[in-house]
Amino acid sequence: MLRGLMNLFSLCWKPFGPDGENHETNGVLGVGGGTTGGSREGKDGLLWFRGIGKYGSGEFSMAVVQANQVLEDQSQIESGQFGTFVGIYDGHGGPEAARYVCDHLFSNFGAITAESHGVVTAETIQRAFRQTEEGFTTLVSELWGSRPNMATVGTCCLVGVIYQQTLFIASLGDSRVVLGKKVGNIGGIAAMQLSTEHNANIEAIRHELKELHPNDRQIVVLKHGVWRVKGIIQVSRSIGDLYMKHAQYNREPINAKFRLPEPMNMPLLSANPTIISHPLHPSDSFLIFASDGLWEHLSNEKAVDIVHSHPCAGSAKRLVKAALQEAARKREMRYSDLQKIDKKVRRHFHDDITVIVLFFNHDLISRGAVQDPPVSIRSALEH
Repeated sequence: MLRGLMNLFSLCWKPFGPDGENHETNGVLGVGGGTTGGSREGKDGLLWFRGIGKYGSGEFSMAVVQANQVLEDQSQIESGQFGTFVGIYDGHGGPEAARYVCDHLFSNFGAITAESHGVVTAETIQRAFRQTEEGFTTLVSELWGSRPNMATVGTCCLVGVIYQQTLFIASLGDSRVVLGKKVGNIGGIAAMQLSTEHNANIEAIRHELKELHPNDRQIVVLKHGVWRVKGIIQVSRSIGDLYMKHAQYNREPINAKFRLPEPMNMPLLSANPTIISHPLHPSDSFLIFASDGLWEHLSNEKAVDIVHSHPCAGSAKRLVKAALQEAARKREMRYSDLQKIDKKVRRHFHDDITVIVLFFNHDLISRGAVQDPPVSIRSALEH
């Protein structure tokens, strides 16, 4: 019986398309074959976007802008009769960890959920994260002789899963999801942050690190006005960054700036996500998932107001543009001039930014219905 369920579940959870193939156009997996939820893509310089499309429980909007020489953000939406899975993976040190997670986290989650007869719980999500971290660790070990700096790349992970009438949020690092919630009877909206961020600039995270490492007076160091774990990295949880988790990877031949002066007796970073469950309510209007590049320039309230005050179509692009306009304002330059700056140099003005906005159709959610066609999209896939 379990084998039959696994076979059925694997059919449901694989990327959809003619003959089960993946289609990649303009860096997007899933174009054609009814996999994009009816959305159309566009490109404006370094900005890629999908104005509006349908997923199982409503509509979505999606946008990515590149700043680094090689885009380090990856993201995906997977939706069908099983529910909806959204992932934003903000890489650092290189794109490899984010790409690996985009390739494996969802498939690991699908296989693990199949073992539990299709039931999604916090434990199944946590196991998927653990399995993905273990897989990446194995890959780094295999490549240590030829590509040792793979031990120094990592990624933040922000995942949302809609299962029946429950939303699960799992997070590692400092990407963020904010809920736009209707208030009152006159069209008011409130912003509610659902994710927990793991960044050493947050006092609670510094306190957590000091409690975990009571004998290490240098576990967090203020460097150039920024708090970092061991003076090296801002995030305290991630997938990858094995040089901060396993002593055998914190040695030559990795770059000297990553090597610690003293032996590592225990992992300094964690891959254990913070997971919350949120029962969906008719007043829940939309979700904004975004990498930290957006939140560096927009408050939760400002982002929610932008989405709420305009049509759904183009919401993600609108948010990215608002962040870029603010980045330009901070540098006392015009937005049009910022647009002329190419990738790599652009990183001096803003980070890679990925935004996914999900709008809820509560008629579908309350009836336990899922609209077709199934959706399988991966944005900014460069490999």
